[in-house]
Amino acid sequence: MLNFNFQNTTEIIFGKGVETQVGKKAAEYGKKVLLHYGGTSLKKFGLYDKIIKNLKDEGIEIFELGGVLPNPRLSLVKEGIKICKDNDIDFILAVGGGSAIDSAKAIGAGVKYDGDVWDFFEGKVTVSETLPLGVVLTIPAAGSEASSGTVITNEEGWYKKSFGGNVIRPKFAIMNPELTYTLPGYQTGAGAVDIMAHVLERYFTNEKHVELTDRLSEAVLKTVILNTPKALDFPEDYNARAEIMISSTIAHNNLLDMGRESDWASHGIEHELSGIYDITHGAGLAIILPAWMKYVYRSNIDRFVQFAIRVWNVDMNFNDPEAVVLEGIKRMEEFFTSIDMPTRLSQAEIDSEKFEEMAAKATEHGTLGNFVKLTKEDIVNIYRLAE
Repeated sequence: MLNFNFQNTTEIIFGKGVETQVGKKAAEYGKKVLLHYGGTSLKKFGLYDKIIKNLKDEGIEIFELGGVLPNPRLSLVKEGIKICKDNDIDFILAVGGGSAIDSAKAIGAGVKYDGDVWDFFEGKVTVSETLPLGVVLTIPAAGSEASSGTVITNEEGWYKKSFGGNVIRPKFAIMNPELTYTLPGYQTGAGAVDIMAHVLERYFTNEKHVELTDRLSEAVLKTVILNTPKALDFPEDYNARAEIMISSTIAHNNLLDMGRESDWASHGIEHELSGIYDITHGAGLAIILPAWMKYVYRSNIDRFVQFAIRVWNVDMNFNDPEAVVLEGIKRMEEFFTSIDMPTRLSQAEIDSEKFEEMAAKATEHGTLGNFVKLTKEDIVNIYRLAE
């Protein structure tokens, strides 16, 4: 087990009706708020009006910036930075899923920086100060409600990049599973894959003697596998929705990183897909994860055997370890298919035209991943496995 530091100060406010606390929580950080959100669903189902009332009841002046897209755009981040600077905003409230939260994190960092906010994503500077941020979560997937990272797409060149630091973690996250009842099935399925991918990026490590975090990771995976079909069949199953929502947070709040080196190759490979083709991140991961596994499993077959047996209940009496591994990957693909996620690029109508370009972007600063160090050629081969 490696040495580690763990710090997470996000307050989780979880349960039925907790969104009514948003005004009082926001008032702890100032009297001017930027309300940041995506599309029309916030207003369609009444949450917008409820939040506005709660904020106004606390005497908070509200500035709004909607229009966050999946794979959030740098141009909107810059618009948000300008609004905050021009109006001396005290606090940002993101309502939605990972896209709104990531966009808000980037805005908060950019407000406190005199240069171009993209400098953070290019690694030219590190973040040390930000506007405080709160979250009302409506889409459990990205885990951004308690994570230290943000991912943004730059329309100039369609680069999708990330940066992070403990300072950008939200101050609080209001999480009511009832707010997820109206999610389309596609978003529920894509969110489930995103949660699983965050766990798997940590699970596939070459570090030994990490039994506790292995078991915690397996518990999160099995919880999502069990409850996602329930939520798809019965969208208002509170208990299933609650299990998925808290799994999203635990998958990406760094608890599962303790004492181990994470990989992140699959995310890097998928970011090029969603950066260029604007595919939903979870759907892209459902395509890339099996292909990555098929490409790298021989480098540490024991870990993949463990994954197949503990997570997918593969019988060790299969012919040999390799057969166990391949059966585990097959069962994962079958699960993704059962929740209406694609597992091949062809299902997303993506051909091989940009394989070289995407692989070059993914490796422009060197090899990708830690479990296996992947070169440009390796990544092209993984895209080909995913065709």
